[in-house]
Amino acid sequence: MQLKGLPLELNGYESPEILTNKHFQEFKMSEFERLYLSDSMKPFTDLEPTSKKGFIEDDNRGAVSPSPSLRMDGTEFYLSVKGIGSTTSPFSHRLLGKDEICNLLDNPALKEKIVNTKETSPRYITGELWLRGSPYGGQGLQHATTSLRVSEMADLTSINGFRVAPLVKIVFLPQSLESECKKIYWYRRFAGRMVQEIRLVPSNVRIYFHSGSTIGGNISSIFDAFGLNCNDRAMQFLKNFVRSGIAFLTLFTRSIKSNENGTFSGLDFYDVWLDKDAVLAPEGTIYFVDLEGLEWITVQKESVGEKIDDQIYRSLYEFMYAYEQIERERSSRFGNTFDRKAQFEYLLKEALKDDKVVGLERNGEKLELVVGNVLGEQGLVRNFPIIDF
Repeated sequence: MQLKGLPLELNGYESPEILTNKHFQEFKMSEFERLYLSDSMKPFTDLEPTSKKGFIEDDNRGAVSPSPSLRMDGTEFYLSVKGIGSTTSPFSHRLLGKDEICNLLDNPALKEKIVNTKETSPRYITGELWLRGSPYGGQGLQHATTSLRVSEMADLTSINGFRVAPLVKIVFLPQSLESECKKIYWYRRFAGRMVQEIRLVPSNVRIYFHSGSTIGGNISSIFDAFGLNCNDRAMQFLKNFVRSGIAFLTLFTRSIKSNENGTFSGLDFYDVWLDKDAVLAPEGTIYFVDLEGLEWITVQKESVGEKIDDQIYRSLYEFMYAYEQIERERSSRFGNTFDRKAQFEYLLKEALKDDKVVGLERNGEKLELVVGNVLGEQGLVRNFPIIDF
């Protein structure tokens, strides 16, 4: 499948240092070991590019290859780069161009280089401190290291059913280039190392934000792009969406560990959301992509139930909103319209048949998720009402 989006050509450079996910250390992946920069970054380095590669734009500071790079578990994955520079000024809706960049610099020679550079698709990595651990337009080592740690926890793409888009490599900017980038800042200067994340993603389709293709924005086009041309395929897509969505809602119990002192630790979401930080595979599975926003938290045993509820409620509306858009498009195209609650109950039962963490239980006029855990601790099981009849 060819991904759609605004085309972007980037220059490939050799990197002085690369960290590799332990799951990918045995493979030769030369395209995943390069630093990718736009022509507008050429004045900031004396390095010569060793290649050029066509991408499509993805989010504010990312790019993704339009053609797949490899196949895992029957799914095609595309090379994704995070930290290629931004096109937009951080403090306005204006494009980030030569004039604003030059106004932030004191070096006349560097200014002249910038002015004389052909600005085909201006995109800059800056030294402005952004999001606590990253520079604006780029990526910081602190955040990338968190992403790598989470990715290495997974069995390639799964943490007990919670699907992740794996980080394959952390590619460092040469320190000479990093030093020049850090001269571009408005208020606060980023102090850490600058890197790029080289990832694998199953598509560039997000739930609602940060992509030209979203379930909330153009679901009909997504049906066409993913080849959902009959009711059976659409129903299988929905089942996979529900299965992976419930896994997303219950990440804490899928990653939970006992600390042997009355407390339990697990993964939680920090400043990341289902609607903008996850992508969809063509068969409907949700893959979480911005792994830097996952963090370990520790709670007392008596607070585990509250954390389960909080994590479900945090993303439940976004999950259900997206589910509704998919189901409405399926019904509009192929008919077979069912009672809303009966349809969702059927899909939940089908999706959770083999789930080792979450089951279902009918309790009077309620259908409840029975949220267990990977430890098999019965004292931590929590029932969560998912449908009222």
